[in-house]
Amino acid sequence: MTRLPKCLLLSLLGFLLTACRAESPSPAELARELAHHHAPIHYQDTDDTRAEADYLTRIDYDGDWDALNNWENLDTGDLSGAVYYSVVESCTHWFIVYGFFHPRDWTDTIEQEHENDMEGLLAVVRKDGGKFGALEGMVTVFHNDFYSFTPSDSPFTDGAQDIDGEIPWESIWFTPHPLTSAEAEGHGLKIWPLAGHFQGADDEDGVIYLPSEQDAEPPRHGNDRAVNYQLISFFAPGGLWDQQLSEATTSRDDALTFATWGTLKGDDGGGCGHGPSLCKFDAVHLPWAWDDHNDDLVFLGAMALDPAFLVSQYFDGVGEFSEGYVSNPYLEGLRDAGFGAGNLPLGWPEGMDLEGLYGKVGEGCE
Repeated sequence: MTRLPKCLLLSLLGFLLTACRAESPSPAELARELAHHHAPIHYQDTDDTRAEADYLTRIDYDGDWDALNNWENLDTGDLSGAVYYSVVESCTHWFIVYGFFHPRDWTDTIEQEHENDMEGLLAVVRKDGGKFGALEGMVTVFHNDFYSFTPSDSPFTDGAQDIDGEIPWESIWFTPHPLTSAEAEGHGLKIWPLAGHFQGADDEDGVIYLPSEQDAEPPRHGNDRAVNYQLISFFAPGGLWDQQLSEATTSRDDALTFATWGTLKGDDGGGCGHGPSLCKFDAVHLPWAWDDHNDDLVFLGAMALDPAFLVSQYFDGVGEFSEGYVSNPYLEGLRDAGFGAGNLPLGWPEGMDLEGLYGKVGEGCE
């Protein structure tokens, strides 16, 4: 038997180790794959008087971080489909937040409207030994209220909040995705078909958005039935979370994007409130400031900052369930930026214990 020289064996071993390391996805890549696997097929109701105001896009869709010109730039900005996401990990679960942004929350009746809008959801995924886990529950944001949903095989039961329905599914290339829906104009979000008036029928106005790993695209019109949307990490370098941290101690007057912690700037420029409606300033909250106005269970922003605690309150029957975090990029980002009990972001909610939240990060798993 011919033996390979020792130096050649070592070279081959080094090559294989290098190849394995090169093929191992980074935490950011794993988070993106996980978010894509569980990303919803989204039925977006549209109003034919201004359908483009109901399209999904990114906050800097007009090429800048100025939140006070998003209403004005609707006709010239890039309306390619986009949904933001984040992944927080415990020993037992992944918690995936999806954020759906619109440049306008608008109305053609006598109601309030405002510049910028973000509704969304929290997907609760159990680590079941497979690469992508199993979806066990969902909490959606419908303006100032949260709604809870579960798939048919979930062990979750009613907690302090009742479960509001069963998650429907549809497959893309043999992979099932949950179905969500949102209103026209105000964009409140629930599972399909509980929000808005669009269920996909030919005689209904609406856009069906599909998660895609390819390039995003804008709808051709307000009745497009297959529009790819791109998943954008909240934590992308130079992205939305970085922008929040950079303005966390900046006053509204000096900031470009944020009025205060977790709240986008907005004004009445470009026609907001110029019809029969009223224009509300600085009305839009991002996931780290989302709040159910009357649940009295969890603090403002818990859906992003402490999702395990939110789930423990909203559901019973959770089984083995960890409330500590292996990874929580929101809290890690705040800590790395030097924020703590003596140095809180401007507008940080009173009574929210940032140091206590830090204590939940970095737990090991047995």
